[in-house]
Amino acid sequence: MEYWKNSVDVVYQQHRYVYRIIKRSFDFFASLMGLILLSPLFLTLAIAIKLDDPHGPVFYEQIRIGKLQKPFEMFKFRSMCINADKQIDKLKSQNEISGAMFKIKHDPRVTRVGHFIRRYSLDELPQLMNVVLGEMSLVGPRPPLPDEVEKYDNYDLQRLDVKPGCTGLWQVCGRSNVSFEEMVRLDLEYINRRSLLFDLYIFIRTISLFFKPNGAY
Repeated sequence: MEYWKNSVDVVYQQHRYVYRIIKRSFDFFASLMGLILLSPLFLTLAIAIKLDDPHGPVFYEQIRIGKLQKPFEMFKFRSMCINADKQIDKLKSQNEISGAMFKIKHDPRVTRVGHFIRRYSLDELPQLMNVVLGEMSLVGPRPPLPDEVEKYDNYDLQRLDVKPGCTGLWQVCGRSNVSFEEMVRLDLEYINRRSLLFDLYIFIRTISLFFKPNGAY
């Protein structure tokens, strides 16, 4: 009995190792190709952001918490006014999501162009660079903010056991309309079910959301 148990464990570990190798290879080459092919769109969005708010930068860098609680700088197109972080304390009472997250549907800090790029998740595209650098994966749990992780209990911390992703099961199942508790449940479901086919399913669902948004704001 012990022999069969050990054999199953070895096969499982080998399967996970192969999965991680293939997943990382696909992440790297797909993200690099995406950065090249989407460069005209990047330029267009950069011009639009600058015309809308000339005084701020095009890109926004934010500290997020990745795999095994390791912090890293995540890249996004800037969708908010330049002093957005300084206004968050005044807006905490308007938070529309329970748990360790902060979301306001009609956030006054979001610029005109910001509303558009957030609706279609275009602000997330620079995270392809994080994927190339190995800090993120194309598919995985979204990386939380440090102050959000401070509120996590041991159950919530399980979503940090794997590399964070640009998209995941939570995003294709409702995104901003999903509660924090449901987000954690979906992330843990993904971690338990993750495979190349499941990643491909989520990736294809994500592409469809560029044409039919599902609640991002």
